[in-house]
Order: sequence, then C-alpha cells, then structure tokens
Amino acid sequence: MLRSERKEGRRAFAAALFVAAAAAAAVMLAPAGHRASAGGNRCGAPEDMVTLDRPLPHVAARIAAGGPLTIVALGSSSTFGTGASGPQHSYPSRLHAFLAERYPDIAVRVINRGIGGEEAPAMAARIDRDVLPAHPDLVIWQVGTNAVLKNDDPAAIGAAVNDGVERIEEAGIDVLIMNLQYAPAMLRHPHYRDMLHALDAVAYQDDVSVFPRFALMRYWADEGQMSLRQMLARDRLHMSDVSYDCLAQQVAISIETAAAPPGGSDQVAAKF
Repeated sequence: MLRSERKEGRRAFAAALFVAAAAAAAVMLAPAGHRASAGGNRCGAPEDMVTLDRPLPHVAARIAAGGPLTIVALGSSSTFGTGASGPQHSYPSRLHAFLAERYPDIAVRVINRGIGGEEAPAMAARIDRDVLPAHPDLVIWQVGTNAVLKNDDPAAIGAAVNDGVERIEEAGIDVLIMNLQYAPAMLRHPHYRDMLHALDAVAYQDDVSVFPRFALMRYWADEGQMSLRQMLARDRLHMSDVSYDCLAQQVAISIETAAAPPGGSDQVAAKF
C-alpha cells in the first residue's frame, strides 16, 4: 500500500479504533468454554489467542529461500530485558534460540533494539537508524506500556505507531506489534484498555497483527500456570526469566504458524 493511500486511511483512525474496541470486547465476553486447553504446559496458551490475524509474507519467503532470516525487536525495557537475570534471558535472546532450533538449516538473527523508558515517538524516530539498516524480514515492535504508566494520550501514541509501521512496511518488512505486559502497576492506570484498543486500531488500519502479550500473561495468571510472583521481576512490573522464556516460545510459535505454507501450520505448537 502506498503512503498516499495510507494517509487517506489515517482519516478513518477513529472508526478503526471503534472496530478494535468492539472486537476486544467480544473476546472478553466470549464464554470461557471456547478457550482451548493449554495441556498443562506452563507456557501454553489457547491456539486462537496466539495465532496471528495476518500472514508474514516476507518471513515466509525468506524461510522458503533458505534464509538468512533477520528479525529486529524494537521496544523499551521489556525488549531490552529489564527484569531478566542476564541479557541471554531477554525475550529476543530466547526467541533467537527457539527459532534457531526450529530452523537449523537457516541462519537466524534476532537483533535487540530495546531502550528502557522509551515511548512510541522516540522509537519511531530511530527506525531509520536502528531498524532499516539491518534489512530485517520482520520487526516486532513492543510498545505502549510506558505511555500507560505516564498517562499519555492513547490516540497520540497510536498515531506515532501508525507512522512507524507505515515506514517499516514501505521498506518491504513484515511488522508485528506487541502490546502491554500484564502487571498490577498497569492495572492501576484506568486507561490501559484504551491503549490496547489504540494498538489494535493501528493493526487493523495498517493490516498487521498484534501479539497479545497482555492477554497471554493474564491467561497464565488466571489459569494458574504462573503466579504473578513467578511471572514478574522484583519490581512487580517487568517480566522474569521464566515469563520472558515463555513469551519468546509463544512468539516463535506465532511466527512459524504465520509463515507456514497452507496446511503446514497444524503441527507447529507440538514442535516446541
């Protein structure tokens, strides 16, 4: 899609936000019986929760060609790995390990471009410097948490993310938006739902997927797969080694499923 066409679509952001909010409400109100069992796996999740809405065509093409596959993880402290016991336990590092194991014949790179405390406008401003020169096939953009904690306007954050997503897509790169983490500090802010809806609206407008980190972590807690003490670092906000590892595992499953050829995604989760 050309920039001029996207700018035309930007005028419909409010409508997209309404659609995203309605879809989110429908998910929240769905009967619990419709959720698939996680099968006792601490990292497990319902298949429909972590199946991406859109394919990842550039990732699929790179895998089909035998690689190399390059992913840039753009974000703030939970991309950088704050809360982990070391950089090797950040979610980008663990994602690399899972994908390298899954694709042993392909050279896989996952580049960590997380900077603690950053918000969407600052991340968007460094796309030309920190993202595009790596020529990635996929950018995973973790965003929104700091904006909630600072009570920023979700619509303004959505506009910044929208601009960044457009620029990444114009470079021929797949985009996956990763939303907020689930934590008591987040729930104390009344507008966290508005931020979730704003990110969903960007994804709807720009035809990309959201990886639902917030819903995934809430599921782990609600189903008793991980307590908040296990899931969160000592600050009760950032993720721990255990939850970063599980997050990376589920992101890897989502990527492989979205990049699999038709009919080839049914057995993905069982390989992890």
